[in-house]
Amino acid sequence: MLENIKGKDFISIHDFSFEEINLIFETTKLLKIEARSGIFRPILKDKNLAMIFQKPSTRTRVSFEIAMNQLGGKALFLSSSELQLRRGETISDTAQVLARYVDGIMARVFSHSDIIALAKYSSVPVINGLSDFLHPCQAIADFYTMLEKKGYLKGVNLTYIGDSNNVSNSLMNAAAKTGVNITICSPKGYEPKEEIIKWFEEDSFLSGATLEITNDPVKAVENADFIYTDVWASMGQEEEYKKRVEIFVPYQVNSKLMSYAPTHTLVMHCLPAHRGEEITDDVMDSSQSIVFDEAENRLHAQKAILALIL
Repeated sequence: MLENIKGKDFISIHDFSFEEINLIFETTKLLKIEARSGIFRPILKDKNLAMIFQKPSTRTRVSFEIAMNQLGGKALFLSSSELQLRRGETISDTAQVLARYVDGIMARVFSHSDIIALAKYSSVPVINGLSDFLHPCQAIADFYTMLEKKGYLKGVNLTYIGDSNNVSNSLMNAAAKTGVNITICSPKGYEPKEEIIKWFEEDSFLSGATLEITNDPVKAVENADFIYTDVWASMGQEEEYKKRVEIFVPYQVNSKLMSYAPTHTLVMHCLPAHRGEEITDDVMDSSQSIVFDEAENRLHAQKAILALIL
């Protein structure tokens, strides 16, 4: 089972079939059950993962380091400020050198083109830990969490409220592959890009997933099984912060908005959260919140990805 996607880059969920994604979910479940029982198999004994960070991180760094440790391997943290990239070495040269030292590369970058270049020139698998375009590891953990809560994915209604960013792009990718009906609710001018919509149309042909894009938060949550939100300004958008806060205020996930959703609706957030902005404390800390279940599942889902491709 662990050989099916061995050696494959994990850049975008769009690159994976439903069967491959389901394999990741099944492996996540198995590894999580084992971890909860104190069982840690050395699946990646003597394997080494290089982790390149252009952006600061809490969950990505800790979850990948712990994941490699629990699988019997080692993770090497590499800040971009400490690499020769800072002095002008090309991504292609960095990729080719690292590939001769390690068994895989995970990178958390600003530009998606850096991930593409790493994958192009690396002879070992490259994992997208986050780029300005996609956040596939987060979406895998999110959809596994939804699967845990509902027991199935096909036909589930997911509503994303906020900026159409790297997180929502990967959520759309995952929804299209798994048959989840997704609603993206953003202010005018912040809707999904055409490329992501095109990918959704291509992938949903087989799954039957539907996509709705709206500017109306109340309408967006009416039939939601899950409501998902994210920060209004991502890293690299600090100069737009003041403008974005003013635009996104009507898109806050608060108790009033939740009153328009079904009583069974669960709330999700990829973290870090700006409490009092995109989500209020009373919602984030409520019994409907599964935010910290998602955060835990980053570890288990990434263990599955590592176990399958390295």
